[in-house]
Amino acid sequence: MPSSARTPVLIDVDTGIDDSLALLYLLASPDAELLGISCTAGNVPARQVAKNNLAWLELCGRSGIEVALGAEVPLLAPLMTTEETHGPQGIGYAELPDPRHAISDRHAVRLWIDTVRARPGEVLGLVTGPLTNLALAVKLEPELPRLLHRLVVMGGAFNHPGNTTPSSEWNIAVDPDAAKLVFDAFSGLPAARQPIICPLDVTETVIMEPRHLAALAEASGSSPVETPRAEDPLGTRSQASNPLVRHLVDAVRFYLEFHAAQGQGYLSHMHDPFAAAVALNPELARLRHATVDVELGGTLCRGATVADWHGLWQRPKNAWVAVQTDPEAFFDELVARVSGLARALPPAP
Repeated sequence: MPSSARTPVLIDVDTGIDDSLALLYLLASPDAELLGISCTAGNVPARQVAKNNLAWLELCGRSGIEVALGAEVPLLAPLMTTEETHGPQGIGYAELPDPRHAISDRHAVRLWIDTVRARPGEVLGLVTGPLTNLALAVKLEPELPRLLHRLVVMGGAFNHPGNTTPSSEWNIAVDPDAAKLVFDAFSGLPAARQPIICPLDVTETVIMEPRHLAALAEASGSSPVETPRAEDPLGTRSQASNPLVRHLVDAVRFYLEFHAAQGQGYLSHMHDPFAAAVALNPELARLRHATVDVELGGTLCRGATVADWHGLWQRPKNAWVAVQTDPEAFFDELVARVSGLARALPPAP
């Protein structure tokens, strides 16, 4: 990795409420150089993912970043989407203006390959959706794991229940075949360059509450400072003066309502922005070395991620798994960074 203070990042997303916050976190981070955005189907169909990314970029005045459309279906499995979790467009109640800029002519798989070939050993790959695009890229360019500086993945569940099946996390469950292909392909790298996996075990401790949205609004200089409440009518819309704060509150409110309806409380798990933060600073999480694989054949456990912590398989370790973090330290960093991005925007009309 070059000595520059900025980390070159290629992000692959299925945007998604928490993917949106991961993207904004990177845009707000002076230590990140966002090289491009690869879009895959997952939370919503891939073309809606691309539209969401273009809209967020334009809202933040960053429309020069390439947004490439990738796989619209998993490698083998039928496509699952989850609009009930993320809203019909994938961004909750947020209603972003239609983007003026177009999706790139370059396919997301080519974006992956061309980017790592152009900057061998420099680029950090961050995947917060299914691993379909990266799996396809590895099949076309088997050297990709060695050309990439490092890979960070939000996905999996190890000593924790799944959130899609009893044993499988969403990003892996959508395309388990792609996940296995990627984890296998990234085996054999030096330990310091092996993937970091941020699973539900740790991301479900990263709980955003209404007070965090209020803190973000206050730090952004937005008014009124709104604190969503469980007692509010469903679909209440933000009146925030700052456009980024307003759209974020509308997006996250949908997520709060979803978790409440699932009996988890008026809260939201911020899986993907946490993975973005770990990508830039792995010291945010305690990591544990393991051999990681994905179950493909089980009738009950297809898509389960399995970690051999103790070498029982007698196979080399191939990944680092995040097992613990300080959620409040992460949210302090999130509020500080994203509020800086928000303050740079003109007031909402």
